[in-house]
Amino acid sequence: MSISMHSASAPVFVRMLKNLLTWLDKAEVHAQTKKFDVNVLLTARLAPDMLPFSAQIQIAADAAKFGVARLAGVEAPKFDDKEASIAELKERVRKTVEFVQSVPAAKINGSEDKDITVPRRDGSMVLKGEVFLKYFSLPNFFFHVTTTYALLRHNGVELGKVDYLGALQ
Repeated sequence: MSISMHSASAPVFVRMLKNLLTWLDKAEVHAQTKKFDVNVLLTARLAPDMLPFSAQIQIAADAAKFGVARLAGVEAPKFDDKEASIAELKERVRKTVEFVQSVPAAKINGSEDKDITVPRRDGSMVLKGEVFLKYFSLPNFFFHVTTTYALLRHNGVELGKVDYLGALQ
């Protein structure tokens, strides 16, 4: 039996975004326990030339919403990239989850051979839907989600593999 484009995309994005919300909750508890402002994490980086923590979450959310929107041929909601607190980042993630869940499976299914245009600074890239999902959208999403996880771990938040994977059903 083959899997559908919807089952390979939307539920994957939603699961990891919900896991990310749990990590942010744990970051808040960690900051309270250690008596520091959790919002100092917004500028955290693993290397000087990388984007900060806040951008990692913004890009992860964008990867999910644009991934689903492009596959479905619908407009993605616009976010201003102005989140200045963990609470605002959590709200962005929640809005992303709501959007991804709102897109009907029937709009995504059958998009395997659909031309997907990805705007880039150096010009647009056109990929077939399956290639877009498997080799661009999901890897980009997981890169930024994993970087978010690594930044939290690096800053002392007690997270483990179970937190990353979430409860297996």
